[in-house]
Amino acid sequence: MRAIATGLFTDEAQPRLIGGKDRETGRIVFPCPSAATYEPVPLSREGSLWSYTVQRYRPKSPPYAGPESFKPWVVAYVELPGEVIVEAPLYGVAFEDVKIGMPVRFAPAPLNPEDADSVFIPAFEPAGDVA
Repeated sequence: MRAIATGLFTDEAQPRLIGGKDRETGRIVFPCPSAATYEPVPLSREGSLWSYTVQRYRPKSPPYAGPESFKPWVVAYVELPGEVIVEAPLYGVAFEDVKIGMPVRFAPAPLNPEDADSVFIPAFEPAGDVA
């Protein structure tokens, strides 16, 4: 799996996002800044849906670099407990079944599912009873 940018995911069998922990304050951010004041830390794989919206139209290119054939997706704000809130797509659930507070887990997804050599982006899917 090749991430859209270096340093986003761990290389574990079940990858995790890599956040950055401020060495002075302990505050965690994502992605990890390249500054020496931040220490890379693997983030939790599971969290809960903090908020969301549905992206219903193809974003302007650039900066959008996804597939030409556009399909709406859920833009999720996922709270990783005690760490950070991450913005990423939420796949594997119908729009009408998305609920604030639902459990989700990290599941990197191809930027372009139609391209066998696509890079992967941070994404989440339902976890627990919702999956």
